[in-house]
Amino acid sequence: MILLLHNRYRVAGGEERAVQDLAWLIRTELDEEVGLLERESAGLGRREAARGLLAGGLDAGDVAGAVAQTGARVVHAHNVLPAWGWRALAAARTAGARVVLHLHNYRLVCAVGTCFTAGEDCTRCHGRDTRPGVARNCRGGSRAEAAVYGAALALWQRKLTDAADAFVVPSAFARERLRALGAPLGDRAHVIPSVQRWFTGGSTAAQGGYALYAGRLAEEKGVGDAIAACRAAQVPLVVAGDGPAAATLRAAAPDVRFTGRVGAEELAELRAGAALALVPSRYAEILPLAALEAMAAGLPVVASAAGGLAELVPSAGLHPPGDVPAMAERIRTMWRDAAAGEAALAAVRTRCAPRAVAAALRAVYAR
Repeated sequence: MILLLHNRYRVAGGEERAVQDLAWLIRTELDEEVGLLERESAGLGRREAARGLLAGGLDAGDVAGAVAQTGARVVHAHNVLPAWGWRALAAARTAGARVVLHLHNYRLVCAVGTCFTAGEDCTRCHGRDTRPGVARNCRGGSRAEAAVYGAALALWQRKLTDAADAFVVPSAFARERLRALGAPLGDRAHVIPSVQRWFTGGSTAAQGGYALYAGRLAEEKGVGDAIAACRAAQVPLVVAGDGPAAATLRAAAPDVRFTGRVGAEELAELRAGAALALVPSRYAEILPLAALEAMAAGLPVVASAAGGLAELVPSAGLHPPGDVPAMAERIRTMWRDAAAGEAALAAVRTRCAPRAVAAALRAVYAR
């Protein structure tokens, strides 16, 4: 039995999908039972969330009880803030389970998890010194919220990492950046990309009619750059997703089709009609699911050479982050290029096929 532990975000995103995909992988490829223990940030008031952060987690008895009841040999934790914290991991170990902590972002050190603030990549916080993030109020809320996050990360970083037997990160870049940020990972971090459940039989990019951006609409995602680059390349653009920058982007781009947030089936249909996909991140993303899913759909991917993207996206599609002319040139070159779509499909199959990801995960659990 593998017990998955997760604190769902107020706004669901890629990490929630990654948890679901991991549960599927464990059942189908590792042939083990899976349990899921979740808490919801949306169900916590601001005061209760702050209490969880500063206390190192709320009641950890749920975890100990679940391990005892299921006989789980591994607790595989994902987001643990604010409700689980280090206390949940420690309770799992006391109850007899080993603990794997899956790091989908940089929140061991960075309060916003992205290392992006004020329009630029930022690595000012280091180790337990989170004062720069508090001073700059990177979270964008109240000063009190910034102080709570900064204090909680500084207080409990060591206890959280000490409570894990192993870490999983989706890219080698993420592992090295976390180490550079002073996160105490030691030699316990293993690179395992997110699994892809489905792969197209072949690229249909040659019949596509537009470029597609799918993801959160926020400054760090570079959606404005994608809009400008598609205009320069004279290529139609469809934007799927929602986020804090949605209203600003819509107002500035009446020539772009915005679909809003879409479900999995509609997103698959959008990818089937696209000629290429755009992942224009301005920050060092760990390895976004949007890129992997587009590649699995046989789409050529034009992406910024930021973070883990450069590890998997074929080099012909990479451009410097924020470089609109370079992005526009890549778009022109890869427009309706089925061969580039096949290359992307082959690359993601090699790294993210269920059998490959399961073999890497099995090795971590076996240790």
